[in-house]
Amino acid sequence: MKIMSVDYGDARTGIAFSDLLETLASPYTVIKESYQPKLIEKLVEIINKEKPSKIVIGLPRNMDGSYGYRCDECRALGEELLKVCELPVEYQDERLTTVMAHNVLSANNVSGKKRKNNVDAVSAVMILQSYLDSNK
Repeated sequence: MKIMSVDYGDARTGIAFSDLLETLASPYTVIKESYQPKLIEKLVEIINKEKPSKIVIGLPRNMDGSYGYRCDECRALGEELLKVCELPVEYQDERLTTVMAHNVLSANNVSGKKRKNNVDAVSAVMILQSYLDSNK
């Protein structure tokens, strides 16, 4: 089944999708929206177009494994999506995914504005790939 992942950020939210065999995650887009109701509208448009069977949201736990305020924000987004889409929502630890995404983009000579525009989608890929690998 096709799975959608969300790397929820204050200003930008990265989106990625898995293939139907749940083997590989690929970047889809970055949504530039900070107002949650508008973000949810845009997410619903993507969900209606791509028809995923499940949504995985990155959960930004602290390095010691504890949950901070940002985890609450991500869970609130998941609850709102569940209300409007009725798709299962799961959460995946996303510690260091943004750092890893920057490293991947650096290794591929992506810099400046292009990196800023793509890092959240690459982070969403890392969240989803981690989820896929842990559920095999």
